[in-house]
Amino acid sequence: MTLEELKRDMELMGEKSFRAKQLYEWMHRRLSRSFDEMTNIPVSLREKCRERYEYTALRVADQQESAIDGTRKYLFELSDGNLVESVWMKYKHGNSVCISSQAGCRMGCVFCASGLDGLVRNLTASEMLDQIYAITLLSGERVSNVVVMGTGEPLDNYDNLLCFIRLLTDEEGLHISQRNVTVSTCGIVPGIRRLAKEGLQITLALSLHAATDEKRKKLMPIANKYSVEELMDACRYYFDRTGRRITFEYSLVGGINDTLEDAGELVRLLSPMNCHVNLIPVNPIKERDFVQSRGEDIIRYKNKLEKNGINVTIRREMGRDIDGACGQLRRRQKERTLQQEAAPDRCTATGRAGGVQEV
Repeated sequence: MTLEELKRDMELMGEKSFRAKQLYEWMHRRLSRSFDEMTNIPVSLREKCRERYEYTALRVADQQESAIDGTRKYLFELSDGNLVESVWMKYKHGNSVCISSQAGCRMGCVFCASGLDGLVRNLTASEMLDQIYAITLLSGERVSNVVVMGTGEPLDNYDNLLCFIRLLTDEEGLHISQRNVTVSTCGIVPGIRRLAKEGLQITLALSLHAATDEKRKKLMPIANKYSVEELMDACRYYFDRTGRRITFEYSLVGGINDTLEDAGELVRLLSPMNCHVNLIPVNPIKERDFVQSRGEDIIRYKNKLEKNGINVTIRREMGRDIDGACGQLRRRQKERTLQQEAAPDRCTATGRAGGVQEV
């Protein structure tokens, strides 16, 4: 709930409106894990709140830390037992957290583990927000950048996404700058156009992965609904309305979309636009036979774009040794659970029941 919504609710409950600000501060600044921690709130009001509201406090089902770069991947358990992933990454310019917006995904991009089991449900705004709050408490460090690029398609959960952004950037809460928030989409054209009208200053990242309809359809089912031309029109509209440069995410898959011809197609598509290209060496998953592009092919591709005036970077690989790609840790945990259910008398140290703890 926003602060104004909480004030109205307090008044309906017969409470003074200042109680709303106290509750809001406990939730969004002190990052309280329950009403019990709110020591300046009367016990009677805390009891009424427990009866009236569901308080979101995610539980850690699993955690991995990279021995290479310190990246941490968290598997959080929701109140209904569903699992979602979040990643904490430490950079010189600050700490970034990549969060999930759905439990599962229905977009079906062929090189991604997130959608292998389909969509279970959308996350609420509070479940999205608490991934950041829980990681802030666990790491003991402030989060400065947030990327909605984990499991799920954010624009397929539009209303909760918008509420999440408003709460995250609210000056009464963590007050993370909108310019430090990135929302990634696989290309839901109506959602892009709708987002452009919201008056936000966030960064939009479009998962493109191919410059032609023919090749994009082989990688991303969403391309069967929206053409590359429709996507580019929506991106230009977004830039015209917000003034915010678009980032194009391009996963390089060996032998699929990493040739100089592919690079030339991308140059022709993006040359007129104010944009940035983020090249991503694909993180292989065992359920698919895609492989990462060779190092020399990645550099060749990057050089082709740069020579034609396109801003481009190669994404630094983080967490490669800890199931770093979207959906991998969640799927690994699901496989472990299924194995335990198949052999209930066998004890294992990695089982979910023994690893869950309160944040």
